[in-house]
Amino acid sequence: MAERRAGSRRLAALARSRDRLTGDENGTPPDDPEGTGPDPAGRRPGRDAPRPGVWGRIGQAALHPGRSQVVAAVVLCLLGMAGVVQIRSNDSGDAYRNSRREDLVQILDGLGVESRRLEAEVAELQGTKARLESGADSQRVAREDAQQRVDELAILAGTAPARGPGIRMRISDPQDEVDADVVLDAVEEMRDAGAEVIEINGQARVVASTWFGDDGTTLVVDGITVARPLTISVIGDPHSLEEAARFRGGIVSEITGPKIGGDVQIDQSDDVVVTSLHVPPASQYARPATSGPTPR
Repeated sequence: MAERRAGSRRLAALARSRDRLTGDENGTPPDDPEGTGPDPAGRRPGRDAPRPGVWGRIGQAALHPGRSQVVAAVVLCLLGMAGVVQIRSNDSGDAYRNSRREDLVQILDGLGVESRRLEAEVAELQGTKARLESGADSQRVAREDAQQRVDELAILAGTAPARGPGIRMRISDPQDEVDADVVLDAVEEMRDAGAEVIEINGQARVVASTWFGDDGTTLVVDGITVARPLTISVIGDPHSLEEAARFRGGIVSEITGPKIGGDVQIDQSDDVVVTSLHVPPASQYARPATSGPTPR
């Protein structure tokens, strides 16, 4: 009897094992005792549910970003904008990056000359101040200083002749293409290079109020008709003046270029004499006023 029960149990165990194996082959999960069969997509419940891949998770994050992702995106955007602004500011601030070495040397020479001139003027003013404060013959020193100022202002105003080192620039213009704008450019370049006195054709003294005009063929400076070829006499440091005129893109390049087709000849001189005078018109509205306190 006992042997029969043991055999029955073994047969029952073998039958259960057979049923399980048969269920796996037919797609029925072992833990599905009711034999409902496989999932329509071929997945077993609770085990083979598909998990999204890397790109799937990225797509889900892009469609439904979290708060931390939004904050990170805003910070990265601001950092990118700041980088672009910084790069552009660096590019625009370096105006001499593409300049030639010779041009940079000319610029440095001009700055050096202007710096030495200003240092000499400062030293002269400090010496005058020291003499006036010393009390020794201060009235004579004050008169001499005042007279020197009057002479300097007369030269600047064009009401007195002047002489000194400088250049003479002769401009040939066969096609009459040098108009008032070109002459004004030449004058401004000379002023930027430290010119103290400028005269055109020995007739027109150029001062702060000088104007330039033309009617297509005739040039007019302060109401004075000047004929071609033009001769511009300039008093200042000869080297700086010539280098400023010959600077690439400067007045010489403009006149000798294909648009105008002219010619420029520059001669340095240790003694340029300017005799033409500017007659200042009477002030129609401005009147002298009491000066205010000296700024400290």
